[in-house]
Amino acid sequence: MKEGVFDMVNDHDESFYARKPYYVSVQAGSILEDPEATSFEFAITANEEELNRLQELFEEYASMDELQASQYATTPFSSASDKQMNAGVDAILLDVYRLLYELGTTETKNHIATMGLFPEGSLR
Repeated sequence: MKEGVFDMVNDHDESFYARKPYYVSVQAGSILEDPEATSFEFAITANEEELNRLQELFEEYASMDELQASQYATTPFSSASDKQMNAGVDAILLDVYRLLYELGTTETKNHIATMGLFPEGSLR
């Protein structure tokens, strides 16, 4: 009986760490399994852990974007906080693109490398 439980744990571990193709739209903040469902910018292969990391970054980006919009609505001419907020949003986007590069197909890696977001040679 213990062997059966061990096998179930191994099956779960294998599915958790198995890499599958996904299609990502940074603009929409979406990660899709079906490339036909909607337009996407990048193709990646990821396991559940990597997918969760990317989803967390998208959620962080959306939260920061909402915070930035509400901040602007309450103080539209506050430049110091705008610079700080923009820096936060930019840092999250760089993290998103860095992770997409790591998980990306050759085409995705080539595209991100030519976007000029990272110093030459800093992406591996």
